[in-house]
Amino acid sequence: MARGPKKHLKRLHAPRHWNLGKMTGVWAPRPSQGPHKLRECLPMCVILRDRLKYALTGKECQQISMERCVKVDGKVRTDPNYPAGFMDVIELEKSNDRFRLMYDVKGRYVLHRLDREEAQFKLCRINKVFIGPNKVP
Repeated sequence: MARGPKKHLKRLHAPRHWNLGKMTGVWAPRPSQGPHKLRECLPMCVILRDRLKYALTGKECQQISMERCVKVDGKVRTDPNYPAGFMDVIELEKSNDRFRLMYDVKGRYVLHRLDREEAQFKLCRINKVFIGPNKVP
């Protein structure tokens, strides 16, 4: 019997919208517990390594995050597996880049480049979800 939460994630069981290759290794970075669910987030390691190509390995992602270079929604995040989610603003000060995590038409995460003024605010915020007729949210 397993005790406690799972600490590992195999690449084949990672969410499809992360777009990780099947043959590039066995393990995937498991997101830490945080503001977004495991299936609805993108770990910082995947963003830095696979999307932005700032790092080649997970070790380099860890070094980038431990140098306090990455901000998520204006706060420095040193966890390489921090779960970034929908409408989060990722800011990299050394390269002077800012991105917002959004969905494309197929439901995959895409990083949208921002300027300094646009990165200051959130575009939408869900206060309450209602279920209407025919179970439509």
